[in-house]
This record gives sequence, C-alpha cells and structure tokens, in this order.
Amino acid sequence: MSDPTFALVDCNNFYASCEKLFRPDLKDRPIVVLSNNDGCVVARSKEAKALGIKMGVPIFKIRHEIRQHNIALFSSNYTLYADMSARVMRTLEDLAQRVEIYSIDEAFLDLTGTQSLISNSVFGQKVRQIIGDWTGITVCVGIAPTKTLAKMANHGAKKYPGTQGVVDLSDPQRQQRLMALLPVDEVWGIGRRLGLRLQQMGINSALDLANANPKHIRQHFSVVVERTVRELNGESCIELEEAPPTKKQIVCSRSFGERVTTLQEMREAICQHSVRAAEKLRKEKRYAKVINVFIRTSPFNAQQPQYSNSISGELSVPSDDSRDLINLAMRLLECIWRDGYAYAKAGIMLSDFYEAGIYQPSLFEQEAPQSNSREPKKSREPKKSQALMSTLDKINRQGKNKLFFAGQGINKSSGNKSSGTKNWAMKREHLSPAYTTNWNDILKVK
Repeated sequence: MSDPTFALVDCNNFYASCEKLFRPDLKDRPIVVLSNNDGCVVARSKEAKALGIKMGVPIFKIRHEIRQHNIALFSSNYTLYADMSARVMRTLEDLAQRVEIYSIDEAFLDLTGTQSLISNSVFGQKVRQIIGDWTGITVCVGIAPTKTLAKMANHGAKKYPGTQGVVDLSDPQRQQRLMALLPVDEVWGIGRRLGLRLQQMGINSALDLANANPKHIRQHFSVVVERTVRELNGESCIELEEAPPTKKQIVCSRSFGERVTTLQEMREAICQHSVRAAEKLRKEKRYAKVINVFIRTSPFNAQQPQYSNSISGELSVPSDDSRDLINLAMRLLECIWRDGYAYAKAGIMLSDFYEAGIYQPSLFEQEAPQSNSREPKKSREPKKSQALMSTLDKINRQGKNKLFFAGQGINKSSGNKSSGTKNWAMKREHLSPAYTTNWNDILKVK
C-alpha cells in the first residue's frame, strides 16, 4: 500500500484575482477588496501588498495611500467569488479522484499512488496550467505526505518565486529546511496565541516543534497540538474529508449601512436574516429547533446610548420552513427591542439541528408526528411545506427576478425588493458586476 500523499491547491489573492480577471485594464494596478459596509481591507492584490497595505486596516486610515498610488477599491462581491470558486473546484475534481474543499479558495487533493504515473512536481505544474487556462485564476500547489506539511509546502510555493508555484516536500531533508525557516505561529493549526506559549518554551520554528516530544506537548497543550507534531514528522493523522461536516450552528448577521432606529426597519433586517438562514438550513438538509435573535448598538461610539441584547426561543417541532423561522424570530425581536437607540448590527442564529425523521417529541406535545412519517411533523403540513420551500429555492437560484417575503421590505420607489436601497442594508459603493451569474452583467465585446 502506498504512503499517503496530499496536495494543497490555493488560489493566489483570490478575491483580488477575481476582480482583475474581468478588468484587464487593472492588470498592474494595486487593488483592495473591502469588508461588509466597505469598512476594512479583506483582500489585496500583490501590487497592494508591495505598497505595505495591511490586511484588516480600516479604509479611512489609508485614504492618502489610495489617492497617492491610485489604488482601485472593490466591495466584496460574494456572488462572483463563489461562482469562480465553484469553477476552480470542479476543475480540481476532474484532476484528482478525491478532493476536500477546505475553503472558498483552497482544496486538498489525495495523490496517494499517483507517483508511479506522474511525478509530484509535474502534476503540480499541470494543475497550475489547467486552472489558469480554464478559469484564469493563478494557484500555488504544495505537496507532502501529510496535510500539515502540504500546507507548509504551499506557503513555500507562494513565498519563494524560484519554486514556480509548486513545492514538493516528499523528501524529509527538504521538509526540515523549510521548517527551519517557518515561524511556529505560522504552522497550520497553531496561530498567534499558541505560538506565544510555544515560544516561551523555546519552540520558535516549525522545526523546533517537529523535534519536540509529542507526549510532552500533549501534557502542556492538547491532543490537537500533539497531532500537529506528528504531522510535521511525516505521520499522517488528519484524513481527507470529501464530505464537509454538518454545521452545528448557522449564523446570519450584518452590520447596518446606516444606523437603524425604528422597529419596522429592524423587523425587515431580522426577516431577511431569517430567510437567508433558512436557505442555508435546507441546503444542509437539517431542521432547526432553537432560534437566537440579537441586536446591538455600536460599541465604538461611546457618545451614543449603548444597548445590546439577545434572546432564544424554541419551535414546537424542528422546521426548515422560512415562515416558521420568521414568525418565531419576529416574536423574539419584540421581546428585546428598545426604542431610543441607534442600532449598528443584528442577526439570528439557528441551532439544535435534526435530520429528517430523527426528532422525538415529548409525551405532552400536541403535534406528534405520525408513526409512518419519514420527516418530523412541523406546524405546517410537511409535504406542502417541503414543496413550497423547494420551489422557492429553485426560483431564487436561477438568478432572475427573485421571490421574497413581504416582511423583508419593499423598495417603494420601484415596487420591488431591493436590499441595496434599504437604509439598513450594507454599503457596497464599489461593487463590481456579477460577470458570471447575471445575463445583464456579461461582458460585451465591441
């Protein structure tokens, strides 16, 4: 049986690369992508990084640099990024039998046993070429006998231009050379806090951590850090997860573009978050029983009155029907709403999930499910509810005119839903078109 071999494929400056892909006029121009409400920098092109623009810096602090260096600004276009990510991941699934989608711009590939057919380095270059040709996105590839080492190899592929975007750490000597150069807090799964504790013990580099006694590390930290030590020594302890684990919670929240001061506006925002959470819940094929609603003012504005509160409630039986979640969320909001405050953020959280047919009601519940039913009995007739929600999701996924609940609010000027025109909606003043998902935004060649 062949030893395990993993490849980590990571898209370079992904959000910025997606924006540049459809704007050839920005090829060599520095660009930054902004967070919700255009508040902070969340992604930078290589040109912006070279100017010293830091990740997470508030946009108002770099106004001078933006003007001086003609930096292009973009609001986060998650529709575009998600679609480009899907294209990259589908391509990777054509290149490897087993793929774990780790994040929107990263995926692990199982290359075990492929070395007899093609060398790791050649395969890595092939991946880079095909992804670039088919999607226009540049990637780096790290290959190693464990996922932790593959992460480290990918870091080296990005940092050192001489690697041409591919690093193969199959050789233990190459592993040690790279580990000696990598600070311990940059090891996958360590981070800044654990890194500080390790540094206090004299463990400053990835190589120091690899040379540490695993049992000693477990006594002082946890089995997770011990597992990292073993992975750094070439012992594969983290399996490939082809199916992502089921979520235990779903949170939908946003900071408001403008402060919310009326209950009606807050109802619209909570309704919209409830609808979005229900869509995510149905995608997970789960039913939720507990809903938490929270609202708060801005903690950064000490001159205004401060108020923050949250409340949880339970459905009588678990549900994935948007209407059930909206109804309970509205009742919970009424309990914590207070007039006289300028609210900065609100959201909902779903928890206590059940699979179809798993929920067991208590003896005293009035709406007990039928014994031959495969789905939990909800407050609405299950088959009709499922059919309605399925139709709703299907129409809204088409990207055309969308169906929505009246509680989400109506743009009175046009008679249509338009979250971008609501006072409480996110500020997205630099939003690029949805080039790949909206017929009206497809590029036109003159």
